[in-house]
Amino acid sequence: MRKTSISVTALNSAPSRPLRIGDIEIANRVVLAPMTGITDVPFRRQVAELGAGLVVSEMTASADLVNGRPMSVLRVEATGLGPHVVQLAGCEARWMAEGARIAEASGADIIDINMGCPARKVTGGAGQSGSALMRDLDHALTLIEATVAAVKVPVTLKMRLGWDDRTVNAPELAHRAEAAGIRLITVHGRTRCQFYKGEADWAAIRAVKDAICLPLIVNGDITSYDKAVIALEQSGADAVMVGRGAYGRPWLPGQIARRFETGITEAVPSLPTQLDYVRKLYEDILSHYGQHIGLRHARKHLGWSLDAAAAASGAPDATLKGWKQAILTTEQPADVHRSLVDAFDDFTWSAAA
Repeated sequence: MRKTSISVTALNSAPSRPLRIGDIEIANRVVLAPMTGITDVPFRRQVAELGAGLVVSEMTASADLVNGRPMSVLRVEATGLGPHVVQLAGCEARWMAEGARIAEASGADIIDINMGCPARKVTGGAGQSGSALMRDLDHALTLIEATVAAVKVPVTLKMRLGWDDRTVNAPELAHRAEAAGIRLITVHGRTRCQFYKGEADWAAIRAVKDAICLPLIVNGDITSYDKAVIALEQSGADAVMVGRGAYGRPWLPGQIARRFETGITEAVPSLPTQLDYVRKLYEDILSHYGQHIGLRHARKHLGWSLDAAAAASGAPDATLKGWKQAILTTEQPADVHRSLVDAFDDFTWSAAA
């Protein structure tokens, strides 16, 4: 990745100007991506508290929501976080419209339509939703139009560059989506067939910016402030969306946002602070889901938090592996807390060595 000395305030959309979605003003220009199985209420709450400008719910299948599937209903419930953004996926206009109405009635301030998920279970079979919709833009527009017509809140759209390298049609979809009433667009800088391989092509997103008058968010491989600046420069986007870069680092979106605003570089949080974050998140997950389900949901966050702490401390791989094996196989919350304290003490000794 080439270096740049670009000033953030010299970008196409300077962070001094408010970012709006319809009539909703966003706190800053760094957004947490919707990630299935990850951006549930506890994680969104923590990332928001640590300074992200906007956090987006996990993708919810519109038909499952309409049919009252408990986990889908849980995903769209208002959380006290504002604005509350619910992301919906689907392949039939009637389900998208009704799902949007339910989400709005449940407290959603913004509805986001998923046309970017590359997972085979979403794009394949009878579903043909997510990024599969980019293979049929006429059909994609029927879903957008139905969703926009169903609700009074702003509707946004998340997509990829296209299905594959031969069908990079994000600019066309974005242009048509704007005409259909979409209020903001997010583009991940890969095609569906790339999944998460290679590097995100932020420069390719500039063609989307040139095709619309809407706010645009650039997504893909935003793992640091420096990458965020380069992504904005190359894409011409108005904001950045952090996804996998926040794994185990819930503070990252907020740190990037504050550096945009102040120019001040913040250090990685201290190990005691990181320990506080992961213990609080663990308790919130158990409270949100109940212990039986929560233990399973928490393990990935525990693992990523241990990875981040070990990286910050320079702990040997063998030390990290040993603690992950001990903590991620523990079933009793009290034992998990004790082991987390011991692990972070071990990492602190590594940092001091």
